[in-house]
Amino acid sequence: MGQAVSEQSIERRGAVGARVGLVLVHWNQPDRCKRTIEAFEAQSVSLDIVVVDNGSRAEVLAELRAFRPSLFVLELGSNHGFGPAANAGLRRLLEHSACDYLGVAPHDALPAPDCVEEIVRELDARPDAGLACADVGDGVTPYINPYLGGISVPARVQRGWEPADYVHGTLLLARRRCLDEIGLFDERFFAYGEEVEIGARARAARWEVGLVRGARVVNPTSRLGVRAVDYLMERNTLLIVRELSGRTHALTRFAIAVVGLVRGLLKPSVRPLLFAPPARLRGFLDYARGRYGAPPESFFEKLDGRGEPIRSESRHVEVARERG
Repeated sequence: MGQAVSEQSIERRGAVGARVGLVLVHWNQPDRCKRTIEAFEAQSVSLDIVVVDNGSRAEVLAELRAFRPSLFVLELGSNHGFGPAANAGLRRLLEHSACDYLGVAPHDALPAPDCVEEIVRELDARPDAGLACADVGDGVTPYINPYLGGISVPARVQRGWEPADYVHGTLLLARRRCLDEIGLFDERFFAYGEEVEIGARARAARWEVGLVRGARVVNPTSRLGVRAVDYLMERNTLLIVRELSGRTHALTRFAIAVVGLVRGLLKPSVRPLLFAPPARLRGFLDYARGRYGAPPESFFEKLDGRGEPIRSESRHVEVARERG
C-alpha cells in the first residue's frame, strides 16, 4: 500500500518448535486484542504469534507491549486493511518460522481451548487439504454463487471436516505448502471478500478447502462502521463475481445490486440490516473505475480513546457479524 513497514519488538516470544504460526490483525482495540492473545496462548497446541498493527495510536501500542513485553508486533503505520495486514504477518512467518500451518484471525477472535488443535488434526488427516477454518456456530457452510459471490448454505456435517468453497476470516489455517503454491491474499479487497478469492484459488489448484465443524470460535464485533462495510461488500462482491465467473455474471450482479439499492430507497421496510445508500453507490462507482484498496476515510466509524464507537451505527454492524 505504498508505505514502509517498521518492526518493533522486545525479544520475540515465539513458541519454540510451534507447528502453527498465527497472525492477529489489530487496529485500536487493545482490550479485545489482549483477551484474544490470552485465548490463543491457552490453546492445547503451541502457537507462534505475530500481531500486525494497522496504525493504532501510540498509547494503544504501548499498552499492548506492556501487556506482553516479548510479544512480536509488526507495525504498518496506517490502516492497510485485513488482507494486506494478514499478508505482512504471513510473510514474516514464512521467512522466519518453520511452522507447518499458518493462521489468521482478527483482534477479537475468541477460540475454544481445543479449537486450533481440532483444525490441525483434520488438516493432518488430509494431506491435500490446503485451507481450513473454524466453526462460528452459525450452522452454515461457505459457498460461492456465480452471481452473488460468497454466501452460505445450510451445514451438512455436525462434527469434523466439511468441504467448503472458501474459508471465513474469523479463524483460518493454511498449509504452508498451499501458500507457497498459490500465494497470499489479494490485497485489492482491503477487507471482506479476500477469503472467498483465496479459497477459489486454492480449489482451482486442487487443494481441498473446508470448515471444521465443532472447532468453535467467536468473533463478536466489527469497528469499520456501516458505511465502510456496505461499501466494501458491494464493491468487493462485484470484483469477486467478475474474477471468478466473468463479466457477464458481473453485469447481472451489478443489475441485482442496483435494483436492491432502488428498492431500499423507495421501501424502507425491505432494507437489509446494512444499508448506507451513498456508500453503496460509491462502491458501485469505484468498482466500475477499478478503484480498490481502502474505502474513503469518511466512511470509517469514529472511535473514542479506547477504540469504542462514538456513533450508534456500530450496533448494526455488530448484529450483522453475530448473525454471520
